[in-house]
Amino acid sequence: MPPDLPAAPGSLREPGAILLVSCYELGRQPMGIAFPMAFLERAGFRPAAVDLAVEPLDPARVRRARLVAVSVPMHTALRLGVAAARAVRGANPSATVCFHGLYAVLNRHFVLGSLADVVLGGEAEEALVALAEALDRGEPPGPAVVRHVARLSYPVPSRAALPPLHRYAAFERDGERRVAGVTEASRGCLHRCRHCPIPPLYGGRFFVVPPEVVLEDVRRQVAAGAQHVTFADPDFLNGPGHAVRVAEALHAEFPRLSFDFTAKVEHLLRHRALLPRLAAAGCAFVVTAAESLSDVVLAMLDKGHTRADLERALDAARSAGIAVRPSWLPFTPWTTLDDYLELTDWLLARDLVDCVEPVQLAIRLLVPPGSALLGRPDIQPFLRELDAAAFTYRWDHPDPRMERLFGTVTDIVHRASHAREPEAQTFRKLREAAYAAAGRRPEALATHAERRPVAPRLTEPWFC
Repeated sequence: MPPDLPAAPGSLREPGAILLVSCYELGRQPMGIAFPMAFLERAGFRPAAVDLAVEPLDPARVRRARLVAVSVPMHTALRLGVAAARAVRGANPSATVCFHGLYAVLNRHFVLGSLADVVLGGEAEEALVALAEALDRGEPPGPAVVRHVARLSYPVPSRAALPPLHRYAAFERDGERRVAGVTEASRGCLHRCRHCPIPPLYGGRFFVVPPEVVLEDVRRQVAAGAQHVTFADPDFLNGPGHAVRVAEALHAEFPRLSFDFTAKVEHLLRHRALLPRLAAAGCAFVVTAAESLSDVVLAMLDKGHTRADLERALDAARSAGIAVRPSWLPFTPWTTLDDYLELTDWLLARDLVDCVEPVQLAIRLLVPPGSALLGRPDIQPFLRELDAAAFTYRWDHPDPRMERLFGTVTDIVHRASHAREPEAQTFRKLREAAYAAAGRRPEALATHAERRPVAPRLTEPWFC
């Protein structure tokens, strides 16, 4: 925390004059507050913070704020952020409202004006500080849209104003539940997968967070009770040497600390020689965006891997002692009903049912404004109008059975979640629904998942 600074009447340097709002970050303590908070504190500001995933929006805090910055790193967060911004506008019409995060710039045409005065994208923390300083001087906020993609001088994330770690998703393994923290060792991404919101903003660039910053961030979280940490990097292996150095330094200091990370299939293959080292350093599982078993779909998305690559990456990680939790995109215009059936069979055959949350089998392709898919002729026959309020272009599947199946599986997953149904039971319902859509009955396939401990995981499932 910086030393006390004199605050002029109405100054943004007064406690709570800036309010940082996070809407949803996958059950984790939000980096969309922790890093901006640190940048602002270093500049002499004293922001307040609220994470709407675990606490309500306090009207008193809203009325006190002169600048409200809403973090929207993902689609779900943006939808919640819009509701929050409307509440802020109603309670404090004179406040300057800023949106920042991956989905802010992509949807700037919708949020600017009635919802937000300023939109920041990319490495946005210094731009947020500049905005606060301009407002504090009584100056206009400056450009309505700022997209900054350049290396920053990162301070250690500030978490004191956030709810404690035990209020977020926990890590589970072998029946034991452990408090989980989160950090970032890098930001942005080298790659340009066409459906991903990162490439339109970062353009194939990524930036490492200095190891000493990452280590101190984790050190403080361990002191606060963390026994596991998630590396929330879009791809931990964009900088493989950096990733291994950070992981091994953490293990040397905290030998009992486990961790998980996300990496592309092609990186798991290219750097498979590093996987045993990561496992020895405490890696419990890796999330990888498998998306599809169809090479046609994978090519349309420019994923950089094939089904055969996925098989090899899965084997390499398992051989190293690292569980794989693949994420999926089973509803695209190019995915056939046979593809969906094959996916359910493959998950059983590869003993991955307990590594895939049921919601993963109900994910539908999002085509937000600015998506690289919009420039592709392959998607044009299926595209409809932009649904600005839903922040995506609508599209129709050429097979009506797939549209009906999407509705069915979405309903199954929704009901199962509310009933807290065992995931294996939900999976069976999803597989049966898919086969029913094809006018067939599923063949019984053996799985070992019900006869061994559930694969390591976080208690809140990934979804966008």
